[in-house]
Amino acid sequence: MRPIQDLQMKHWYKIFSVIIIFYTLIWGLLNPVPRLDILNETIRNVYYHVPIWFAMLFMMAVSVVQSVMFLSKNTLANDTRAYNAALIGFFFSLPGLATGCMWANYTWGTPWTFQDPKLNGVAISILIYLAYFILRSSVEDELKKARISAVYNIFAFVMMNIFIMVLPRLTDSLHPGNGGNPAFGKYDLDSNMRLVFYPAVIGWILFSFWMYELTNRFSNLKNKIND
Repeated sequence: MRPIQDLQMKHWYKIFSVIIIFYTLIWGLLNPVPRLDILNETIRNVYYHVPIWFAMLFMMAVSVVQSVMFLSKNTLANDTRAYNAALIGFFFSLPGLATGCMWANYTWGTPWTFQDPKLNGVAISILIYLAYFILRSSVEDELKKARISAVYNIFAFVMMNIFIMVLPRLTDSLHPGNGGNPAFGKYDLDSNMRLVFYPAVIGWILFSFWMYELTNRFSNLKNKIND
């Protein structure tokens, strides 16, 4: 009985994340939302687009923490975890970008506009992290690769936050909460929406951490086989 309880405690967040995501996917389409001009039913995308970006930011934060740990401890395991977290974060940036383009197409009339600094910042941030993966593949020495990657990863994380969190708030932006536009929570994220939005953020973050753990386990098995 005890091993079963230990197993349940170990995997509780995985079960919890799946339940929450299913809840938000289904109830997010069924619960009532504010009837706003232009947005209309597309406001439901806030349940999917924004939480996925939260998961991406969480993974990139985990990645940079592991890079800092590598620079302080010089342990290759930290470099592997940093890479895996960045990989999961990059993976989440793709559906985040896709849902954002779909939303923009319905509300702004175009899936992409270079007049919005946040969209430009997202594109630049994705390219910066893409360069991180290319950089790693171009260096053969494991320790040298880990050191260069760790330093670059810190740079990438700082630049990403500047491009998508800081600059859009200093200039005109179409995004809510940026460039003088009020945030969703300030004028239209009502109590019904909060019952879906906040669980969605928690669910996707937990799910991203689950993917991160699976990737780490795969890396450990791969290293054992190679050794």
